[in-house]
Amino acid sequence: MRAHEAGALHGDIGNRGPAWLRTPDDVNALTPQLWSRHTTRGDDGALAVAGLGVREIAAEFGTPVYVLDSDDLRSRCRDFQAAFPDEDIYYAGKAFLCRAVVRMIAEEGMFLDVCSGGELAVALAGGMPPERIGFHGNNKSVAELSRALDAGVGRIIVDSFAEIERLTVLARERGVRPRVLIRVTVGVEAHTHEFIATAHEDQKFGFSLAGGAAIAAALRILDEDVLELRGLHSHIGSQIFDTSGFEVSARRVLALQAQIRDARGVELPELDLGGGFGIAYTTQDDPSTPHDLAKRLRKIVDSECAAERLAVPRLSIEPGRAIVGPAVFTLYQVGTVKDVDGIRTYVSVDGGMSDNIRTALYDASYSATLASRASVAEPMLARVVGKHCESGDIVVKDEFLPADVQPGDLVAVPGTGAYCRSMASNYNHVPRPPVVAVRNGRARLIVRRETEEDLLALDVG
Repeated sequence: MRAHEAGALHGDIGNRGPAWLRTPDDVNALTPQLWSRHTTRGDDGALAVAGLGVREIAAEFGTPVYVLDSDDLRSRCRDFQAAFPDEDIYYAGKAFLCRAVVRMIAEEGMFLDVCSGGELAVALAGGMPPERIGFHGNNKSVAELSRALDAGVGRIIVDSFAEIERLTVLARERGVRPRVLIRVTVGVEAHTHEFIATAHEDQKFGFSLAGGAAIAAALRILDEDVLELRGLHSHIGSQIFDTSGFEVSARRVLALQAQIRDARGVELPELDLGGGFGIAYTTQDDPSTPHDLAKRLRKIVDSECAAERLAVPRLSIEPGRAIVGPAVFTLYQVGTVKDVDGIRTYVSVDGGMSDNIRTALYDASYSATLASRASVAEPMLARVVGKHCESGDIVVKDEFLPADVQPGDLVAVPGTGAYCRSMASNYNHVPRPPVVAVRNGRARLIVRRETEEDLLALDVG
């Protein structure tokens, strides 16, 4: 059992270990990677984001609520752009997408990656220029491809021979020449959960490199000369801290690039290495900075291009979690506190797996802290759980919280910007929480809370 954030009970945020192992000098020290850059704790022990206290947020918007530090999100966009000034940075919309976020990343000069017709609709409604949109997905429908072509999206990442055929027919009908990349399955097993490792051979994405499908797809597109083949794409997984997987992936993809050159005399001008860059969910996590990532990825690509005697292609990446993940925390209210025979204490909050399925789905680890007040009580090992009729409804598996935590207290869970609201459900017919953006001491509702009326409106039986 790990103390992810033991010192939360003594009024600090994201400390570096159990409170009783630290000196008084660092009792209020922050661990910045766990929280947005404008999250602080006041003298009364209550958290505030961008100058607005969580008690005020809860009073106005209720709980649970996703709290977005909008300046933090923008600053992370700028960090990636500063680190990758000559590359194209596609925000991975699947992490979290709404019109307000689209506007923010568009204003920051980012590109946007979508992977469904719904995400494309939000991207266009939010004002993202279509030429700065990339369209992913392993099973794009004719309707989705048609909408992408009609909107003029900048590139489509093709994922199957069936899709190449569909897109070729649609492009001919419209007299257009869409830009495409081929998604290549490179056989790299990322050091991550099985369900979010996406480049090994036994999975649904992309064209197999080892089986010859990738080279066949490239030659087919070039020979038919309807679609404009711009480059190759590889994505090896999510929540990755080690760049060695990218090195193997780049080597194999660029070897394919050389095969294409040798077969047809064409050097493709673009290379997308995907995303999956990890963030800190607990104090045990040590993510790379965008600057470090850029340095390592450039070195990898330059070295492999030199080995294959290829011109260095224009590189693109797809960070999603790394931009929005740390910019958001979820604020809950405690409903019950239950000690189970001295085994552990269960702290039940008013949300759960309907607003954060990742703990149950991926065995993901999170941190938590008492957010509404200070406490000098002794620490207790607790499990933060939700309100759903499911024993696996766990938000934070093991966390040290103050022994006097009680109903009515607010608890905050950091790092919930990615894949929490976007994977949220209505399990047990619980309405999904709102998203509130905070800046300069003021909160703005950007996604409203669902209501029971919303749920009943879909029930037409």
